[in-house]
Amino acid sequence: MRDKIKKYFKETVIFVLMLTLAMNAMSYYRALDLNKENLNIENFKLLNNTEYKVQTNKPILVHFWATWCPTCKFEAVNIEKISKDYEVITIAVQSGTKKEIQKYLRDNDLTFKVVNDKDGYYSRKFNIKAFPTTLIYDKNKNLKFSEVGYTTTAGLYSRMLVLE
Repeated sequence: MRDKIKKYFKETVIFVLMLTLAMNAMSYYRALDLNKENLNIENFKLLNNTEYKVQTNKPILVHFWATWCPTCKFEAVNIEKISKDYEVITIAVQSGTKKEIQKYLRDNDLTFKVVNDKDGYYSRKFNIKAFPTTLIYDKNKNLKFSEVGYTTTAGLYSRMLVLE
């Protein structure tokens, strides 16, 4: 019995490691085509019709997501948590009307800042082709990290902490 438990545990660990490697490789491959330029946007018009001015001398996380994306919904809690401590702007890509996105946010208890990219302007500008995609810029607005696909709260915090 004990040997079976050891065997299953070992197989589970190997599976998790292989899955992690495969997901990181896939994320790296998908990130090759992203726009690697400095963040050259100073203001975003938010869902609530206010202007958000990108803070100077602070790192910023720019997160692309969609209401129709199941992985985005799963990851939204991570983005919500980090938005309480860091500069975060999220861009809802082709996710419907302002009211539809607001309902989605309410239904999922999300309060992070949202830009409605209804026509795909920002996703084209940043060359986003898969969701979710997270970009992290340093205080000088240089791209320091990109992730295509799910990323953990701990991963986001560790990357932002390094840039402080």
